Amino acid sequence: MTERTYHHGNLRSALLQRAWDVVDEEGADGLSLRQLARDVGVSHGASGRHFRDKAALLDALAALGFARMNAALTDASTRPGPFSERFAAAARAYVGFAVSHPAVLAVMYSAKHHPEASEELRTLSHVGMTGLVALVVDGQEAGDVRAGPPERHALVAFASVHGVATLATDDLLNGVPWETAADAVIDFVRSGLMP
Repeated sequence: MTERTYHHGNLRSALLQRAWDVVDEEGADGLSLRQLARDVGVSHGASGRHFRDKAALLDALAALGFARMNAALTDASTRPGPFSERFAAAARAYVGFAVSHPAVLAVMYSAKHHPEASEELRTLSHVGMTGLVALVVDGQEAGDVRAGPPERHALVAFASVHGVATLATDDLLNGVPWETAADAVIDFVRSGLMP
């Protein structure tokens, strides 16, 4: 195949979307800037103008992952309704994202801890927890969540939901559907947060 120059203005987006698909299908080990460039029909040099190396690509992919996940969490947690419904929707959105994109989620969490993680990635990686704390505060103000430090309540809730997501993505639920396991954890956490 002859490499050609890319004349479309969305090369970065095209490379990121292809990287997302590759990681979803093969994991991060299957990711190559050279192959991505071939897949979208550009020279390796053209892709290099957007991502200096694989670490930069993974950083951008992780930022995209957090942006997409944060959008789903925000949609779920800010909809009208009582705390219990919004919390359950946000928790299901998180586990659903993890189950749908386990390899991308792994890239997200490893890239955010990389010493050269971008400021954008660091910022996006905290949005979900900030939203969860705000949801807990709303629940406390409505009398639906017990008193106490909202950051601590949010941390326990996140740890529980992330735990079931990890069990689901690692296929450690012994045949229990992830939705059933997630609902059990969500109900348990909600009952623990009640006044």
